[in-house]
Amino acid sequence: MYILPAIDLYKGSAVRLSKGDYNQMKIYSNNPPEFAEKFAESGAQYLHVVDLEGAKDGTTANFKTVKAIIDKTDMKVEIGGGIRNDDVIKKYIDAGVSRVILGTAAVKDSLFLKRAAANYGDKIAVGVDIKDGFVAVKGWLEVTDVKCFDFCRGLEKIGIKTVICTDISKDGMLSGTNIELYKELNELFDLNIIASGGVSTIEDIKKLAGMNMYGAILGKALYEGALDLKEAVQAAKGE
Repeated sequence: MYILPAIDLYKGSAVRLSKGDYNQMKIYSNNPPEFAEKFAESGAQYLHVVDLEGAKDGTTANFKTVKAIIDKTDMKVEIGGGIRNDDVIKKYIDAGVSRVILGTAAVKDSLFLKRAAANYGDKIAVGVDIKDGFVAVKGWLEVTDVKCFDFCRGLEKIGIKTVICTDISKDGMLSGTNIELYKELNELFDLNIIASGGVSTIEDIKKLAGMNMYGAILGKALYEGALDLKEAVQAAKGE
């Protein structure tokens, strides 16, 4: 299983939100590329990056910072946040991003999603943010009437391979992750499921790795010192 440390970008800084609330933001670093380099030194092969401004308004406000991260490290970078048209996908992939994550657009615009999957194959991932079993969009500001399992079934049909699944109620709370949800998704679908939201202990990582999950994203637990990244990477490998 891969461990993906997360960097959430807002105005060029690495920040964290609690429960997706833009009013509950804490700044952790004003130099995200340097921050990313430390993750690489701890053995992480992938980096999960979210442009929080993009998630809200669809811009690529932090593009320069993302490019600087790619240039600074050897990690494979996946990026999400406000990616709602073909030009932005191309811009990120041309810049060296390994995977582009579609969120709101994947839910709202199925033709765009199908086109992206056809054009870029496994370079397209989909972020499924879940609140009480339903899909949430627009930086978690809006909960739809789409059931998460129905949505994942549709993704599988159009050839999406990787899904980043976040249980919003758990994210940034350091209260443990929703093991049952991820177990069910992993068993039901032929998708690379990346667990996100509340992964906060080595025990969580061992449980997820034991279920043959593809990956787990670590955010606040790393930033607050609840988890050691090197130890997490080893636990994910079963060491």
